[in-house]
Amino acid sequence: MSGERKPVVGLRGPREEVAGLVYFGRMVDKVRLERAGKLPEEYRANLGQAFDRACCEFLGVDYEKLRGRVGEGGTDEEILQWCEGEGRRRDAGERKIWSEYLSKRGWRDEMADRLIFRKKEAGWEGRGEIQTFFDYIDADEGRSW
Repeated sequence: MSGERKPVVGLRGPREEVAGLVYFGRMVDKVRLERAGKLPEEYRANLGQAFDRACCEFLGVDYEKLRGRVGEGGTDEEILQWCEGEGRRRDAGERKIWSEYLSKRGWRDEMADRLIFRKKEAGWEGRGEIQTFFDYIDADEGRSW
């Protein structure tokens, strides 16, 4: 991959929050788009992996069950409420800590080498503003932050 992808219509950036949780809305968007046949192929290989898996583990829900629930419809908040009933209810403090953690992945942690690799793969070695995977995702999809 090199350069930027075009933004996917209907796919939020990873920083956008639902009830204080980053990434959750993006994960739900990917499921909705996939079910509608509108998720680009390059996104499909990672469904249920990486940040999707981390988000589901934090909430204590199985990704495939979440996919089924998203398919039933409802708002992001209703789906999050279902997750809390199916898995673990997280208070505002836990959501904030987890969101801060996830938004900094790749910055001075065990994922830093992977981020360096991904930047090199994209031809972005000189882009010092990309310090986290959220930065990378936003840059890749043409969003500024």
